[in-house]
Amino acid sequence: MSAPIVVGTDGSAAAGRAVDWAAGEAALRHRPLRIVHAAEIWPYQVRRFVPPDAAERTSPAGRAVLLEAERRVLERRPELRVTTALVVNATADALRDESEKAFELVLGHRGHGGFPGLPLASVGLRMAGRTAVPLVIVRDGAADRGEVVVGHDVAEEPGEALRYAFDAAAVRGVRLRVVHAWQLSVDMAEAAYALDEERLNDERRARVIEAYAPLHERYPLVDVVNDVLVGHPVSELVRASRTADLVVVGAHPHRWGLFRLGSIGHGVIHHAECPVAVVGVPR
Repeated sequence: MSAPIVVGTDGSAAAGRAVDWAAGEAALRHRPLRIVHAAEIWPYQVRRFVPPDAAERTSPAGRAVLLEAERRVLERRPELRVTTALVVNATADALRDESEKAFELVLGHRGHGGFPGLPLASVGLRMAGRTAVPLVIVRDGAADRGEVVVGHDVAEEPGEALRYAFDAAAVRGVRLRVVHAWQLSVDMAEAAYALDEERLNDERRARVIEAYAPLHERYPLVDVVNDVLVGHPVSELVRASRTADLVVVGAHPHRWGLFRLGSIGHGVIHHAECPVAVVGVPR
C-alpha cells in the first residue's frame, strides 16, 4: 500500500478544513488518508506508561472526533481509503510518529480540543522542518485557483522544495510560479549605487531557470512562470499566495540531520492566503 496522507484533527473548524484538503490531496495522488487525533492525558503521554487500551478507555471524545471526520470525508469521497488513529501521547510526538511512514502531514492553521490551547505557533511551527515528510499548513483561504507557487533563493542549491512544487503542479494540472525576490544589501543602499535592476533581474532569472531546468525536463507539461523582482521574499510570496492553490517553502539543513524553518518560512506560514507546504527532508 502506498504511503498515506496523514492529517491531524481536533474537531475544530480549522481542523475540518485541513481534513477536507487532505482528502482532496489523497484523491489527487491516489493515496490512502489517515486521520489522527492526539489525546494528551497525563501520565499516559509517557510512552512506557501507555496500556494497550488507553486510547479507548480515556478519550471517548477523541473517538467521536475521528468518527465525525471519517464520516465527513466518506460522504464526499466514498471511494477513498480512510483509516483513523486515536493516540495517547503529546500532540507533536503523536504527529511526528504518525508522519514517519506518511507521504505528507497536513495540519490546520489553528486548533483546540485534542490540541488543547495549542495554536499553530506551538504545534505546526514546532513540526515544520522536523518531520520526515513535507508538512502542509491549511489556512482559511484554501481554494482552487490554478497555480502553485514556490520560493527559490539563487544563493542556495536547488532543494526538495522545487521538486515538491513541480510534482504538486503536475498532479493538479496547474501552472507553477517560481518566485525569487531579492533586496539591495545594506552596503549598496548606503552607497546609493545606481543599479541596473533590469539587468540584475535578467541575470538572476537565468540562474533560476538553470536551477529548475532538470525538473522541467522531468515534468515537461508543467507551465512555468518566473517572477524575479526586487522586494522582500515574504511580501512577494504572500502576494503570490492570493492567487495560488499552494505555496511551497523550504526548510534549511541544520545540525544533527535536522532541518529548521527560516524567517521567510515563518513569515509565509503566518501571512499566506492559501495552504503552505514546508519541505526539507529528502523524500
